[in-house]
Amino acid sequence: MKRIMLALRPYPFALFCLAVFVILTLAALLAPWITPQNPYDNAAVDFFDASLPPGTPAGSGAFTYLLGTDALGRDLYSAILYGLRITLMVAGSASLIALCVGVLAGLVAAYAGGWTDTIIMRLVDIKLGFPTILVALTVMAVVGTGLGNLIFALAFAQWPYYARTTRSAALVEVSQEYIEAARSLELPSWRILMRHLLPNSISPILVVLTLQLAHAVAIEASLSFLGLGTSIEEPSLGLLIANGSREILSGHTWQLIWPGVALVLLIFSVNVFGDRFRRALNPKEA
Repeated sequence: MKRIMLALRPYPFALFCLAVFVILTLAALLAPWITPQNPYDNAAVDFFDASLPPGTPAGSGAFTYLLGTDALGRDLYSAILYGLRITLMVAGSASLIALCVGVLAGLVAAYAGGWTDTIIMRLVDIKLGFPTILVALTVMAVVGTGLGNLIFALAFAQWPYYARTTRSAALVEVSQEYIEAARSLELPSWRILMRHLLPNSISPILVVLTLQLAHAVAIEASLSFLGLGTSIEEPSLGLLIANGSREILSGHTWQLIWPGVALVLLIFSVNVFGDRFRRALNPKEA
């Protein structure tokens, strides 16, 4: 972490974006304690307070709807933070699964070589020949909707990016003397991969993780907007935007604007940080 901070010192805007992402993540994690309402609890929602503009006091008088309410009477501020939790949970879980599968596949391909490398990389090439969202839509159509299936679809669509990056970085290290020394000592292959090859190939993998996390957030929001993501009872940011778009002609613009702002801030902060992080690790692009 200290090395990353030192590398990013010439990019203060990247550090600012990282701070924005951390704040959004903390706000999502602390949502039950910093919001006046649980929008997923029907007993806590007053349906008579539907579509109220920002700054309107709640019917019970207990609090004020800072960002207004949606068409179901849910406090929009609370719904955004709870939706942000689901968005980050889905995108983060899918990215970690794709990371584990892709990194393992890339390390094995680079270390083993031969037919193993050829087979793995041809599978990667086939997958990368199709748009990620198309692959995710196809998987969702086959396995069905639901939170678990959504995570599986995103992970399945993204693992080849990690595999290709890991293989490229590992191929440089495989020819190094320390790998030859480890082989000559007849160390187990898994130990060479995990204790020697992976740590020296980690930098580009971290860059891909940041960029693919933002991509996963965007795809999850797209699928939820289309009704193939999270459930109506527990909407993510994408579904909140979809619900708000139905109210735009009624003049209830806040139902679309505020979830959209939250989603844009999340994707923008991760994307900018990932791009600056990539430049910091590659001085030729600085």
